[in-house]
Amino acid sequence: MKKIKRSTLIPLVLAVYLCVMAYIGYEGYATGQTPAMQYFGVIGVTVVILILLHFNLKKRERLRQKRMDDMKNNSNDKTN
Repeated sequence: MKKIKRSTLIPLVLAVYLCVMAYIGYEGYATGQTPAMQYFGVIGVTVVILILLHFNLKKRERLRQKRMDDMKNNSNDKTN
């Protein structure tokens, strides 16, 4: 079984949390207590933040992997 990368798992869990919170807050939107701009604005901004988080974590994973590869190559060079 393939391990789920952190760059996918964390934004996915937060997206599920966003869906639950949007569902809970929908009643306030439907009754008119929460303006549409605020309700959908918060959801939209949160989605943008989740996308940015995904790409940021993906970049960090790529840099970490590159650093690990460099360390492995350097240790192999020293032994030869």
